[in-house]
Amino acid sequence: MLRLRPNVSAEALQAHLVDAERASLESTFATLAADSSLSRAAALILASRRKYIAGAGKSAAYAALLNADLAATLPNVMLIGAGLSATDVLSDVRSSDVCVVFSVRRYRAETVRLGRLFARSGGHLVVVTDDPRAPLAGSASALILVDTGSASYADSPTAMAAVCHLLSSLASASAKGARRRLANRDVATAELGLYWDESSDSLEPDADGTPPIIHSPTEESESIS
Repeated sequence: MLRLRPNVSAEALQAHLVDAERASLESTFATLAADSSLSRAAALILASRRKYIAGAGKSAAYAALLNADLAATLPNVMLIGAGLSATDVLSDVRSSDVCVVFSVRRYRAETVRLGRLFARSGGHLVVVTDDPRAPLAGSASALILVDTGSASYADSPTAMAAVCHLLSSLASASAKGARRRLANRDVATAELGLYWDESSDSLEPDADGTPPIIHSPTEESESIS
């Protein structure tokens, strides 16, 4: 159910939602300022040889976000579930490994099992969660608490996204070779032509006036394979 009064205007609803998002963000920042969990987590990531990131359900989006940002500046960053199974990871855990897991209510069972087994195998576990009593809190080498309070039916992702940005920025700021990796990444993406370039707009007609052929996603994926 919505945590809102029925029959409210769109303007009042928007104001209420914005206030709730602002409150959860400020609460999270206040918590992070009061302890060293974020800097401790960044230090563990920097010191590790392999960096694993995991999350299931809605938390998979947070894991993918952090993975994308960290992989741009750090080596050996791997997203569990994207071609890398939990079994593969757990079969070769080293004390020099770290796993960042996102686990928020209602706490997906596979994430809890993965985190506990990873920590039990000797790896360092960074837990990003919404409650100090969360199932993985006791296994964490670093515990990052995020306020996901919301005025909506869904828990807020706002502070979670902010924490992903802060954590990746802290780790990248102290990473050796980060600037070189970013420069090399820019060269690679340019040579691969990954981003939109208005100078080569594919929607422009050919010289003879023939309109371009627009393939469906299915046709394009089949041609690539």
